[in-house]
Amino acid sequence: MKVLANDGLDQSGIDALTEKGFEVITNKVPQDFLIDYINENKIKTILVRSATQVRKEMIDACPSIEIIGRGGVGMDNIDVDYARLKNIHVINTPSASSESVAELVFAHLFTGARFLQDSNRKMPVVGDSEFAKLKKSYEKGIELRGKTIGIIGMGRIGQEVARMALGLGMRVIAADSNVGRASIKVKFYNNQFINVDIETESIEGVLKHADFITLHVPAQKEGYMIGEKEFAMMKDGVAIVNCSRGGVIDEEALVSALNSGKVAFGGLDVFLNEPTPSKEILNHPKISMTPHTGASTMEAQDRIGLSLADQICSILQVN
Repeated sequence: MKVLANDGLDQSGIDALTEKGFEVITNKVPQDFLIDYINENKIKTILVRSATQVRKEMIDACPSIEIIGRGGVGMDNIDVDYARLKNIHVINTPSASSESVAELVFAHLFTGARFLQDSNRKMPVVGDSEFAKLKKSYEKGIELRGKTIGIIGMGRIGQEVARMALGLGMRVIAADSNVGRASIKVKFYNNQFINVDIETESIEGVLKHADFITLHVPAQKEGYMIGEKEFAMMKDGVAIVNCSRGGVIDEEALVSALNSGKVAFGGLDVFLNEPTPSKEILNHPKISMTPHTGASTMEAQDRIGLSLADQICSILQVN
């Protein structure tokens, strides 16, 4: 029972599978050689994250595959419907990384609100000679408390963002065509909690009224969700964060909105041309950037590994 974790797997998942008699292979096989490797080694289960593509051609060419697993939420790098049509199990870990992604959203928000993306670049260079000048340039930071955050996409991650925002004292508005109302339970350290019901509204309403906008939607098959038209609807001085999928935001329109001052700052964990984002985006002083690390915490990876192991054992009826 061979499992190929082509984009890696946390040790907790490896240990859980190994204990059940699986052979877990963590070699990173290049995409062009993947079909031959799977067939030569009679791989039954392939686990991927966002880098490896599992398309129709691979599914047809690799009859040994019984399970395709995605360590994370989005499965746009897998031809899911076709795989299931071929009686292949397709699994993912939709709840394992929600907290980690939501925390990264706020890392970007706090970074932009206090100019950290710029000060972290300049302090090592001129902090000793232009300290007072830098201090003056960063004196107009803003607080998140009391501001309105607009969440587009109220799935598990969007709801976790809402939970954290409410805990910070923010007003939460949201848009999601598939969710009419979300009941958010906000827990406190002493086992107390409050429940807050959030009624979703139109995307246009969120764009017009939010001080901060965060996106938690699937990859777009046609066009951008946020482009020049949508930026024009937003408040002046709005901030926007994308920790969902590259291509959700028109990056050229984002740069234009940043340069004009329409958008105060942006936070990007995902990019249109991963793994080679545009130089214009990478060098922009008003964008806080991370290299697609939303789920890259030890806690999330531990949960992902265990969840995948449990699902594989359940499907293959391994006790």
